Amino acid sequence: MSGPVHPSDDHAHGALHDAGASHGSVKSYLVGFFWAVLLTVIPFALAMTGFFPAGVTAVVAAVLAAVQIVVHLVYFLHMDRSATQRWNVLVFVFTVLVIGIVIVGSLWVMHNMNANMMQ
Repeated sequence: MSGPVHPSDDHAHGALHDAGASHGSVKSYLVGFFWAVLLTVIPFALAMTGFFPAGVTAVVAAVLAAVQIVVHLVYFLHMDRSATQRWNVLVFVFTVLVIGIVIVGSLWVMHNMNANMMQ
């Protein structure tokens, strides 16, 4: 059996819920879904038809993948330039920076190991 319900408990729960990120409208989710599907279908169609050479198709797919990341961040994760999202954006940028350093550093180490081991 639970204890008595205090009005302050309900208020505290509401305050925690309201402190989170804002939720988008159905229209914004549909626009984001449309762009995500379009940005997926275009590279897939280019790869399946062979319209461009393989190198060009790979570059187009990579660019559209980067654009799709931005679409997901804006329309689904609601990250924007507002003051309430500033810390989320900074954490995201820091995370991307750390992952980039790890990937580039790993590739550099593996390249140097391969070059030095083959002598």
